[in-house]
Amino acid sequence: MKQQKIVAVGDCTVDTFIRLHDASVHCNLNNRDCLLCLSFADKVPYEELTVVPAVGNASNVAVGTARQGLKSSILAAVGDDEYGRQILDVYKQEGVDRSLVYVDKKEQTNNHFVLNFQAERTILIKQHRYRYHDFKKIGSTGWVYLSSLAGDNAAIHKEFGAYLKKHPKIKLGFNPATYEMKMGTRVLRDIYKNTYVLFINREEAQRVLKIKSADIKVLINGLHKLGPKIVTISDGPDGAYASCGKERYRMPIYPDPAPPLERTGAGDAFSSGFMSALIEGHDFVKALIRAPVNSMNVVQHIGAQKGLLSKSQIDRLLKKAPKSYKPRKI
Repeated sequence: MKQQKIVAVGDCTVDTFIRLHDASVHCNLNNRDCLLCLSFADKVPYEELTVVPAVGNASNVAVGTARQGLKSSILAAVGDDEYGRQILDVYKQEGVDRSLVYVDKKEQTNNHFVLNFQAERTILIKQHRYRYHDFKKIGSTGWVYLSSLAGDNAAIHKEFGAYLKKHPKIKLGFNPATYEMKMGTRVLRDIYKNTYVLFINREEAQRVLKIKSADIKVLINGLHKLGPKIVTISDGPDGAYASCGKERYRMPIYPDPAPPLERTGAGDAFSSGFMSALIEGHDFVKALIRAPVNSMNVVQHIGAQKGLLSKSQIDRLLKKAPKSYKPRKI
């Protein structure tokens, strides 16, 4: 059987994880809009530090789909420095095609700082404006995943949207990241219109649609109107939802074998599991069953990639799933 191909498009980075001990969290009455608080103008001790290269939304999906047995490639950019070389080494080790990675001699490699406290994380980000290879280099691949492309560079997003309009056979998986949500749906209109499957969480859906309603059906309907054929909405410990426009399903989380260590990369693990299932020919319901298994294992490790599973590993865990682990129509 011919090996299927996917190209992930977006910034990559080095994540430096700092596990905090002396911190506190303050939330509103609905346990939302929480603030991480540290002692101001003081020396704050931390428990441990871990450096993980070659991460970022698109990068995690490139690695995740490669572990699923797909022919994975990434269109990204790095600086001409030691961090950039570390990222390229990881792609080589994971079997991700590096030929579309542009080495920008004028910029540093992205480096993000992940503050871990309890099972959650707060990420300090800075995304450099890189040059990228021409999108024409993506070629004839049938599947592309996009997230976190070139920071707040609206021009390159419009260029990518124009590329999609000219190549309607491409099936795009899109996860709007921080800057892409700030740009708004009007700037990214051509991307949303040509999205095959959208990956987003409940709060992000409200932000994209600019509505206060957290009703999942309202959010799904609103997101479909932007163009995506399939909409997925993750909801943390409450599971995830998926819709093809005609049918909607809710899927619980796959049971954690132990309390989550930290949640960085859980969404990307879901995306790579879901995309891999679609590319292998499964329908969106089967993809919704497989994706949370990947997320479950990732949160048992530090970093977004260590816990990413192979196809056979997901199969084995599904055989052990409790009877309650099944999709339900909503």
